[in-house]
Amino acid sequence: MKLGFYTNYDEKTVEFAHKVGFRSMELSAWPDSSLNADKVTDRRIKEVKKDLAAHDIEISALGYYPNYLDPNPKHAKEAIRYFGKVMELASRMDVDVVCTFAGRNMPMSIKENIPLFEKVFTPFCAEAEERGIKIAIENCPMMDRFYLRGENIAISPEVWDEMYKVVKSKSLGIELDPSHMIWQGIDYVQAIYDYGDRIFHIHAKDMEINQKVLKRVGIIGQCFGETVGLGHGWWRARLPGWGLMDWPKFLSALIETGYKGNIDIEHEDDVFAAAYAKEHIETESGIVEMYGREEKGLILGYNYLSRLMPVEE
Repeated sequence: MKLGFYTNYDEKTVEFAHKVGFRSMELSAWPDSSLNADKVTDRRIKEVKKDLAAHDIEISALGYYPNYLDPNPKHAKEAIRYFGKVMELASRMDVDVVCTFAGRNMPMSIKENIPLFEKVFTPFCAEAEERGIKIAIENCPMMDRFYLRGENIAISPEVWDEMYKVVKSKSLGIELDPSHMIWQGIDYVQAIYDYGDRIFHIHAKDMEINQKVLKRVGIIGQCFGETVGLGHGWWRARLPGWGLMDWPKFLSALIETGYKGNIDIEHEDDVFAAAYAKEHIETESGIVEMYGREEKGLILGYNYLSRLMPVEE
């Protein structure tokens, strides 16, 4: 179980990671990343792998998080096409986990989205099985605070069960991010014991809840004015150790259930990324580009988590 972070690849970031002590990276595979799955050459892949190996850093997963069930057919079709290229890239790079979202057609209920999910992910998982890779779906709701519907159906154990009923492949699993479960009121430790064999990757992120704001606006969140950061006005993502997470219990559950993957910090902490132009974020890939190289926050996350994790032999 190695500790790393989710980022866009470049040589400077690898050098930083090695210097700090990180030994894992989830690498962005978005079209605007340095690992564009349509364009990256075999020669470049060889250079990237050589650089990471020289710095004793393992690629834990590739990350691409679009909306495959987008109500705009053009957007959905392109996301589906490109994910096939991401799986191909994973094979080319000898990476056995690809992390993504399930997607959601937002005007429809989650129940109505399940057949759409089945149609898209059945062939995805068939290809994943052929390639010997696993698909890890993150549990981030991607909630729109105005319409109160998210862009990802895989928000809770209740929904995971329905997903597994229609797509029975063992290549389908979870990228567990406990921070989203905190503000939703879901037991993230019990989820590990219940779905341990389906957890293929971990995003390490903490969660802070502003009780003063919550008691004024309620769980639906702020309705007027601008919210700060990526939350609903009453919650925000924090680096590990700076929020409400019980990390010893979380890590104990992973160890007890035999989790074999890595843990990668997903940096979305506005406190430590305050120098960055947050107002310009337009896509999920933009979050990675902005936060995933903010060194002070990543160092603090490393210093907190590394002392709790088992020492690698």
